Amino acid sequence: MAGKAEYTVFQGRAGDHNDLAMPGAKAIGEELQRRTGISPTVIGTPEPATNGGWREELDAALPSLKKLQSRFEDVLAAGAVSIAATSRCAVSLATLPAVAKHRPATCIVWFDAHGDLNPPEASPTGYLGGLALAGPLGLWTSGLGAGLGLDQVVLVGQRDLDPYELDLIATHGIPHIKPGADLATDLRTAIAGRPVYVHFDCDVLEPGIVPTDYHCEGGLSLEDVRACCEVIAEQDFVGIEIAEFQNAWDADGPPVSPGALLDALQPVLAAGPR
Repeated sequence: MAGKAEYTVFQGRAGDHNDLAMPGAKAIGEELQRRTGISPTVIGTPEPATNGGWREELDAALPSLKKLQSRFEDVLAAGAVSIAATSRCAVSLATLPAVAKHRPATCIVWFDAHGDLNPPEASPTGYLGGLALAGPLGLWTSGLGAGLGLDQVVLVGQRDLDPYELDLIATHGIPHIKPGADLATDLRTAIAGRPVYVHFDCDVLEPGIVPTDYHCEGGLSLEDVRACCEVIAEQDFVGIEIAEFQNAWDADGPPVSPGALLDALQPVLAAGPR
């Protein structure tokens, strides 16, 4: 590493639809430890998914999410790069306010098939994960804080957006970078030399590359991801959270290695603060 990195694995429940993302996050942590020799700090204890509404899920997750937020506060206050496996997107309700507090000029690059920009009243599904970016942006009150501005967000790979999200993106001119030949160039332009923190939801990928909860056609390839990460590594790199990697294609299936995914992310995993 070019600079000190701190590794974190979240193992609590956070709006899970099934029980595959917590072991998925654990598998990422184990693979990172194998590659670096550094043991991650583990936050939370696995619990069975209940697939409830956003309020029920948030209330259940808050104790573990507050512990994770405290961990992020410590890592970022120390000036370290944060490398985290965060199981589900809803975990960003805790992580991003800490980023906003300690690195207020940071650009949030949100890799995801979805925007996760809905406040509860606009959500068509009531799924906690769909509110994950909206909370840190102050579009609703999660109990975990906010602090981000819409001008700090760069969206990459979204192709399943709700009406509220589309209106928000258009009204505020939020960069929305779609897969294509100019992907990396467009990302560099949108970042505009700012420090970068990455949220990486595995459903940004073309379905079939890694196991994940949602399957949206027209996603990124691993080559696309690596090209984007090479651009991000040019910047002052704050950290990355890897979400929605499931450790198997189905509940009874054999475990799947996150190795190919981490290979694609390697340019940022090897980046450091400047």
